[in-house]
Parts: sequence; structure tokens; C-alpha cells
Amino acid sequence: MERGVPVFDRLLEIAMLIQEDMARELEPAGLTAARTHLLWAAHHSGPTTQQALARALQVSARNVTGLVDALETGGFVRRSPHPTDRRATLVTLTEQGTRAVTEMEDQRRRIAAHLVSDFDAAGLERFRADLDAVTARLHELMDPA
Repeated sequence: MERGVPVFDRLLEIAMLIQEDMARELEPAGLTAARTHLLWAAHHSGPTTQQALARALQVSARNVTGLVDALETGGFVRRSPHPTDRRATLVTLTEQGTRAVTEMEDQRRRIAAHLVSDFDAAGLERFRADLDAVTARLHELMDPA
């Protein structure tokens, strides 16, 4: 077996486990990975246009409209007129949306702490540096330029 194949297989396993866990945790709230990604973007940007969300998520405006529709129906976001551009609509997290993101942030911290609880400081730093190197190589492979 080639040298990097077991490492790549483990990375794929980790990615799949994270996706499965996210789907299981988000589904009861009516959330999907795509809807959650939009919630994160809206949380970090504050009130923003659907066009800006589409750019942030690297998806079409039509896709964002569907995501915002579902999140609005679920009570996570609300639409309001843009104060200076009558053609634009702002998307803002509701109290429920803010609560959901806060809970996800808390859970993220707990999981992260649990995953590295057996690492000493030097081992954790080495692991982080190795992950940074792998991540950089993946970005290089995906760069269309």
C-alpha cells in the first residue's frame, strides 16, 4: 500500500463521521448541513443580503433563496427590507436562530475538548501543525489555477 493511503483513508473516515454526527444532531431541529452553513454565515456577518450569503456560501442566489425560505419557515431567520437598497432584502437571525448557533458553538467546543483531551500541549501543537500541512496540500490540489 502506498505511504499516504492509510492517512487519506483515515481523513475520509473522520469526515464521514463528522457529517453523520452533524446530520443526526441537526435533523430534529429541521436543519441540514447547508442550512446550518447559512446560519453560521448570517451569524458571523450580521444582517446581510441573500446575494452576499450566496457569495459567502459559493452557491447560486436561487439556492440561497431556498435555504432562507426553509430557515424562515423554521423560525431561524427573518427577511426585512434593506434600509438603503429597495431591491435587496436583509436576512437576520431570529432569537431562535441565535440560540441555535450558540448551542452549536458550545457543542463544538465540548467535542473539540473531548477529542484532544489525551494530548499534551506539545503533542497537540504537533498534531495541529500536521493538520495545517495536510489542509494546505488539499487546498493546493483543489486550486483551479
